[in-house]
Amino acid sequence: MKPKISRRDFLKYLGLGTAGTALLQGVSAVPALASTAEDKLPTFDLGPLKIKNATETASVCAYCGCGCGLIVYSEGEKVIHIEGDPDNPNNEGSMCCKGIALGEANTIVDPKSRQRTLNKQRVTEVLYRAPGSSNWEKKDWDWALTEIAKRVKKTRDENFEQKDANGVTVNRTQAIGHLGSASIDNEENYIMHKFLRSLGIINVDHHARL
Repeated sequence: MKPKISRRDFLKYLGLGTAGTALLQGVSAVPALASTAEDKLPTFDLGPLKIKNATETASVCAYCGCGCGLIVYSEGEKVIHIEGDPDNPNNEGSMCCKGIALGEANTIVDPKSRQRTLNKQRVTEVLYRAPGSSNWEKKDWDWALTEIAKRVKKTRDENFEQKDANGVTVNRTQAIGHLGSASIDNEENYIMHKFLRSLGIINVDHHARL
């Protein structure tokens, strides 16, 4: 017949057993074990702090519209590190996946030197590919903006609806859609939205809707 032990008795016997084991080993064994563990902890030589001589500037994240605070570290005109601002009440030092990669917007870390360098794969010029062509042509911004304006007006004029099938005034075009940006601030998004609505564009979405 198995003996029945209550939960209270089990905890009591467990405590007595632990105390007895500690007495047998001696009190001096506890600090000895701690000392041995500390001696075995790994050490790392991280070298000099990379932001040691950097200029610290408080800023705001360029993404979304939450106003998360950043601390930007720079040397001259070169940004070398970005981290969250713990004094900002919006994010309290934390950063989302987009914000923490903000430093990768135009630079990358060179695997050999471990220093930030300009990303050579970043597109900095207007590239245009004509319909049916497989080649990209370099264009200037004046040409690109003028061409965009001409095509927007042409598409809007050809597909503008003043009234729907029920005779209700709608003043819209459904031939143009716009994908918003989480890389601009609230004021810029507001102006962009007012501009789109003034053209009668109703298909508006946002690329930050993850």
